[in-house]
Amino acid sequence: MDVKNLDEVPAFITKDGSEIRELLAHRNSAIRNQSLAEARMPVGGSTLEHYHVKTEEIYYVTAGTGRMRIENETRDVKPGDAIAIPPGRKHKLWNTGKETLRLLCCCAPAYEHSDTVITEA
Repeated sequence: MDVKNLDEVPAFITKDGSEIRELLAHRNSAIRNQSLAEARMPVGGSTLEHYHVKTEEIYYVTAGTGRMRIENETRDVKPGDAIAIPPGRKHKLWNTGKETLRLLCCCAPAYEHSDTVITEA
């Protein structure tokens, strides 16, 4: 049985600049076709705009507030919001609140740096 605790998973920086803790993926569990991670973004922080060639993502906000842009649509997001990001869609996330923005990121197939294309400098 694979059980990972968030407090025991090391953080790393993704290609878009996010700090994530990968809870379950092929790198650390029996999971083969998806990944689950928690991302944290400091106050005033943002990702680089990017898209994924193959991967679809679901973001689920657990703490803080932010602004999400997918292609030409922008919305404010808060705890309890789930955001669908299809493959090939450019997206960017900003922390607009006064605390760390925290969200769960579900990726299928699993997150890989090589599937991330940065679209801004």
